[in-house]
Amino acid sequence: MAEEGKGIGGRSLELEVVTPERVVLSTEVESLMLPGALGYLGVLPGHAPLVTQLSPGVVFYRYHGEEKRLAVSGGLAEITGQKVLLLADTAEKSEEIDVERARRAKERAERRLKERPPGVDIARAEAALKRAVARLKAAGQPT
Repeated sequence: MAEEGKGIGGRSLELEVVTPERVVLSTEVESLMLPGALGYLGVLPGHAPLVTQLSPGVVFYRYHGEEKRLAVSGGLAEITGQKVLLLADTAEKSEEIDVERARRAKERAERRLKERPPGVDIARAEAALKRAVARLKAAGQPT
């Protein structure tokens, strides 16, 4: 665990991203922004303890001065002064994202929402659209 006064630039956070299938990321970061239930939340070392729901979106984090991204589809975030634990439903680092697959998923969800065929689950289509957009943004692609 990162300690105050140690790590990158003197102060850092430990970031751990876990899904039911795997540990996606376990690293030291300078700062991060995550998609909380009420909007994006910035986290710096020494942040007040907090538990919040994760919304589908992009987690932005700084590592050695470089911004990195990963897509999450929901879950929970636990923040302590020096550690952030993301228990995500799904999570993908930007370099792991299959951009063409994400584009196809986005187009399929948009088509379902526009055409609204009988039996389509609107909430499910909207959630699929949010996940696809988050994946594209995390991969640095236009949405």
